[in-house]
Amino acid sequence: MTVATAPNLLSEDEALSLIETVIQQSEAEDVFVSLSNSEEALTRYSENQITQNVSSTKFTLSITSYFGKRSATTSTTELDPEAIKATIKRSEELATIAPEDPEWVPLLEPQTYENRIPAFDQATACFSPLQRGERVQTICKMSQDANVEGSGTLSSEAELLAIGNSLGLRACNRLTSADFGFTAKIDKGSAWSKRSAISIQDLPIESLTETIINRAYSARNPREVQPGVYPVIFDGAAFAELLMWVMFNLDARAADEGRSFMSRMDEQGKPAGNRVGEAMFSPLVNVQRDPAHPLIGDSTFFADGLKKDNLSVIKDGVPQTLSYSRYWAAQQGVEANGAMYPVVMAGSPQSLADLIAQTERGILVSRAWYVRYVNPRTLEVTGMTRDGTFWIEDGKIAYPIKNLRFNQRLPELFAEVDGLSQVERYGSVVVPGVRVKAFNFSSITDSI
Repeated sequence: MTVATAPNLLSEDEALSLIETVIQQSEAEDVFVSLSNSEEALTRYSENQITQNVSSTKFTLSITSYFGKRSATTSTTELDPEAIKATIKRSEELATIAPEDPEWVPLLEPQTYENRIPAFDQATACFSPLQRGERVQTICKMSQDANVEGSGTLSSEAELLAIGNSLGLRACNRLTSADFGFTAKIDKGSAWSKRSAISIQDLPIESLTETIINRAYSARNPREVQPGVYPVIFDGAAFAELLMWVMFNLDARAADEGRSFMSRMDEQGKPAGNRVGEAMFSPLVNVQRDPAHPLIGDSTFFADGLKKDNLSVIKDGVPQTLSYSRYWAAQQGVEANGAMYPVVMAGSPQSLADLIAQTERGILVSRAWYVRYVNPRTLEVTGMTRDGTFWIEDGKIAYPIKNLRFNQRLPELFAEVDGLSQVERYGSVVVPGVRVKAFNFSSITDSI
């Protein structure tokens, strides 16, 4: 019986050699080539049994040909030399008839990336369906023994990313990641959480399963609490969802053009720059782009070739920078810095239980669900609590409460942060549990 499988990925040498071949065959004035190769595997379970087991190997070669300010991109999923030649030719043909790009920027010169090796765990890359099934079997048995309905997913991925252009830019990284999500339901009580890691062996599968089962029991028979403004403690998984809304909206161009909560407006209501350098948030809020964080170990470059290095985004509640694309950076005379991920928010040595013990009265939110814009300009969002919402009184969880809809301006929420717990990784986000002094709930919902 096979208990492990070798990853069917290109080697770094093979990937860079293929990119070199495409560049040599190109007849365009300039060419940019990107290659992604991944193996993904996922087991889905529901009602304490496996319901789906899937795996996929993906390969994509994308070629962007340039003639002056005209460009076009074509892709292929085949390694066949003739298919690649046809993809190059099609890219060149389309580029010659494409309109000029008014926001054209020249290709990047060769970059100096951080001297580190992104995290690649061989055991995760070789993790077999049998091994994954054994882990899920443990989860399902724990759920069955506790008389709850357990559902969720366990997945892993090994990935290779490579880029190159006709000016000599070259880069290649390999990465692994693993994710575990679990929901427990009993009667009208439910609980959920998730975790992510570089290695599937580092996922706290059994301990998290036990925690969520206990939380589901505690969530039964919820009481009704009237909507209003309350102190709130967010589990890290819930706060990660809200934090990413802020990070995705730290775009320099949107701020400078008056379309963002980071926009500064003059007396006539016209854009007058951005709010970098202003004390906007609680001094407890410290956020970095940190691909080298030990829980993440991300790649050294972005898909367009920009460096993915450490960047202070918010320090002591003060925004330090915004995300500048290459075009907007050139317009503003600053250096392009890429996107604001992976995200790492600093925490503290405290546990979530410590935050609860320090709270006289408030609400514990385990999950922020179906978050959507209300007003992009002010970054007001709406969403619902779900899978375990509790009333806190005298430093203890007193009883479960019915789920609530919230309407909240996130910049104001971040200004109200007054407590942090230890950090955990959720997807590409490392974040603590967070306590805020005020959070606005607008109505009760029927969701569980």
